[in-house]
Amino acid sequence: MKTILSTKILSLAQKERLLNAGIAVVSYDAITIAFADFSMDNSFQNLIFTSQNAVMAFLENISKEKNVDLSLLKCFCVGEKTAALLEENGLKVVEIANYGAELAETIIKSHKNESFLFLCGNLRRDELPNRLRENNIPCKEITAYATRLNPKKFDRHFDGVLFFSPSGVESYLTANTIGNSTAFCIGTTTAAALEALTDNIVIANKPTIENVLVQVIKTFNNRPLESA
Repeated sequence: MKTILSTKILSLAQKERLLNAGIAVVSYDAITIAFADFSMDNSFQNLIFTSQNAVMAFLENISKEKNVDLSLLKCFCVGEKTAALLEENGLKVVEIANYGAELAETIIKSHKNESFLFLCGNLRRDELPNRLRENNIPCKEITAYATRLNPKKFDRHFDGVLFFSPSGVESYLTANTIGNSTAFCIGTTTAAALEALTDNIVIANKPTIENVLVQVIKTFNNRPLESA
């Protein structure tokens, strides 16, 4: 039986999917998230979210504020799960992209005369805000949460290691090496953090945890599966 390590705690259903495919899994959280205490700038109606963590930090924050009218807000986000979380909480999603750079290009093309509030983490990437500013699109940033590394050493070999962010890669490599394990990455940005260390990288077709699992099962069982 193949054994993999996930650098994010998986749900029971996700673990069962792997076990049903004959793959054992160990999982832990390579990073932890701490929400920041911040004040909303209500002069902005267009909000950018590039992660579910930013959405959760925003929702926790506005629960303490009484002067935020959600019906006036328009959301621009990265990832279907991020969009779903926003919509579940009554927010209107205008644009969805798979990556921050893609979202920036969509905004430049279709919303260049508007201004934006970017709720992000302390380790946010530069591509999106830089592209907006290069095109003279106002973009204010609020650090809504902090990502902290949570290294853990493993004294064993895994056939595969699952990575979901560049910071997760950094955390894992703080205490371990990738060796000859297959690295399964949620997207190209995460994969880029490993390219100098290994050529044995599999990137999900879509940036979701479910599709990472699809690639794991497909790789180790050597059979095609439906995308997730």
